[in-house]
Amino acid sequence: MASHFLLTRTFAAVFFLSLLAQHCVKSTDYTVGDADGWNTGSNYLLWSKEYNFTVGDVLVFKYVPVQHNVYQVTEATYRFCDSSSGVVKTYGTGNDRVTLAEATSYWFICAVAGHCQGGMKLGVSVGDQSSSSGGGGGVADAPSPPTEQGSGAAGGRVMRWWNEWMMMMCLSLGMLNWVCGI
Repeated sequence: MASHFLLTRTFAAVFFLSLLAQHCVKSTDYTVGDADGWNTGSNYLLWSKEYNFTVGDVLVFKYVPVQHNVYQVTEATYRFCDSSSGVVKTYGTGNDRVTLAEATSYWFICAVAGHCQGGMKLGVSVGDQSSSSGGGGGVADAPSPPTEQGSGAAGGRVMRWWNEWMMMMCLSLGMLNWVCGI
């Protein structure tokens, strides 16, 4: 009977610890432009600086397909708004999901005539999830990540993650105390 009780407690502790480990590698979906979506008249540099993007996060581009598109491009194509070369991938569904698969800079433009020149372009720097800085952000003239953390929904990611991690640790220690009778 005591063995079954100890086994149940051990299973519960392992379960909560596995939840903690799974929580630590969580990714975030970001709707580009937030409520405004991918549209003319938005400042995507300011938008992107509100967030810290990390590997595994997803950019969601929401727009009217007949009015806009999304081209993932090279830095040069981004800077000169010339989609005749340097196109990595094209999207056109109006609800495009782009997974930020590696720690690097990503560049996006709308290739509809005049839209990129009008500011409909986005550059983001993606940091590694294991880095202590919490990720990248927007890029303007250089592909390096900004030095300060943003304060938007993901800018608070480090603080939110820390608070949730501490809560899970307290729960885990409580479970460990319960299992081991310490």
